[in-house]
Amino acid sequence: MKNASRITIQRNFEINAMQEHLIVLADWACDCLKEGKLNLLVEEDEEATEDMKRVERFVMVAIWCIQEDPSLRPGMKKVVQMLEGSVQVSVPPDPSSFISTI
Repeated sequence: MKNASRITIQRNFEINAMQEHLIVLADWACDCLKEGKLNLLVEEDEEATEDMKRVERFVMVAIWCIQEDPSLRPGMKKVVQMLEGSVQVSVPPDPSSFISTI
């Protein structure tokens, strides 16, 4: 049990330390969405490549969730509905304004 706790703490630390890399990942994912090249994000994942509509939906939801303006971010209930596919996901605004302010 101690190991599981330590792994979680270490992982959280690594994510915070690499925050700049995560921002680049978000920018890359947005570019892939705009250019219709989402396959580049999941090329090593056979299950994902077989369901690119789902990948597209998940990427769009993720981009909605990282909008700089909190009023543009969907609530958790809507996020779940979008991920499940019960609510249509519209194309999100480009989050590049968020990235350029950092």
